[in-house]
Amino acid sequence: MHLRQWSIFKYANTRIFQFYVTRNPVSTTMSRPARYIVNELEDYNGQDVAAEVVGQKKELMEIVREISAKQYASESTAEGGLYVGIAGIAYTALHLSRVSQLENERRDLILFGLQYLGPALTHADKSKDSNKEKSSFLLGNAGIYAVAAALFRASKDNTRAMSYVKRYLEGAQNCKSLNFLPSGGDELFVGRAGYLFGALWLNNQFESQIVPLKEIHEIAQVIVQSGQRYATDHGSPCPLMYSYYDTEYLGAAHGLSSILQILIQIPKFLESNPTVEKLVQTSVDYLLGLQTKSGNFPCATDELDRRSRAESDELVHWCHGAPGVVYLMAAAYLHWKDEKYLDSCLKCGEITWKKGLLKKGPGICHGIAGSGYVFLLLYRLTQDPKHWHRAAAFANFLTSDDFYQNARRPDSPYSLYEGFAGTACFLADLLEPERAHFPFQDVF
Repeated sequence: MHLRQWSIFKYANTRIFQFYVTRNPVSTTMSRPARYIVNELEDYNGQDVAAEVVGQKKELMEIVREISAKQYASESTAEGGLYVGIAGIAYTALHLSRVSQLENERRDLILFGLQYLGPALTHADKSKDSNKEKSSFLLGNAGIYAVAAALFRASKDNTRAMSYVKRYLEGAQNCKSLNFLPSGGDELFVGRAGYLFGALWLNNQFESQIVPLKEIHEIAQVIVQSGQRYATDHGSPCPLMYSYYDTEYLGAAHGLSSILQILIQIPKFLESNPTVEKLVQTSVDYLLGLQTKSGNFPCATDELDRRSRAESDELVHWCHGAPGVVYLMAAAYLHWKDEKYLDSCLKCGEITWKKGLLKKGPGICHGIAGSGYVFLLLYRLTQDPKHWHRAAAFANFLTSDDFYQNARRPDSPYSLYEGFAGTACFLADLLEPERAHFPFQDVF
């Protein structure tokens, strides 16, 4: 999304909210990278990482207080679903309430989440008859209903929880229509992949098959059919290929990597379909073959070969690039146990360490918290404390003068994907790295 130009923006209570300075891109010197701050942080050399993260509980609770004070909970702020709307803040409250070190704050966090959930549900109900909204996870009603079901369950209101499970299930039939979205119905934000990520997340939250595997498998099969048809019609070298608004994206936000990831993560789906499993693995290997020497991945197929971006201009974000594709490679490694996928993950980690201090702010989509989540994933994969240290270093960077002097204020500074609500999730997961996971995309 385009970033507005801001001068000094002052926050209260904690250094993490003191200010951003947005620099005019024209005034940026050619010797400084345009997209990221040069990483001069100390790498791991045997430090006590637990000591490095000890202050993060205070920081994340300051974020919660600041969101409560500055982000109004109203229908006017509900637009944008989980991505940039206030429903994402409700998710953050639920996410934090599951952290053992926040046990004493759990009740207040649930109430905080319900405060933001109410207007989001009112907004969603006004568009509940839209087919697109029914199944859209990050940008539509499906994601709001999923969080509502889980949050009401956490508050022990099982009647309302099940009513929103029912509403979530209403979107399943919509996903079974091959061409239900002319712009592309398979990606993460509004398409089938997002709906399935939400379904698996709900089943995990309820610790049961609240969304039947039969429904999940049927939708997954449509994703495969859609990908085969598109690949054949467009002569793609990848056996499964997809487009969104006529662009063959490869990254997590709208592209191939998150679509393949969900197919791998569906219980028993690949095991029950050997032919499909071969198609999926061949497609993963196609994407693996596009990883650059630096460890990054192109944004889309229109950036391959001679059309590739200059290394100085490459995107190293969760939405486009290695910090998002790493989750696919982790899922592939856990499923097929082939070291080449783990090697790919480690390469993603190296380029994220080099270029992950992003100037776009603190968020998880295209900000520093999204980069930090890469290291938490690698820590869970390898148990190497180097990665936990790197995550802690990125978290601590958020309170540095260098961050204040270079970071830009996002359009939605308190939201889950662009702003500090997502940062709070990252800081909470930093406290318990053995359970850490990027929102809605736990590969373990």
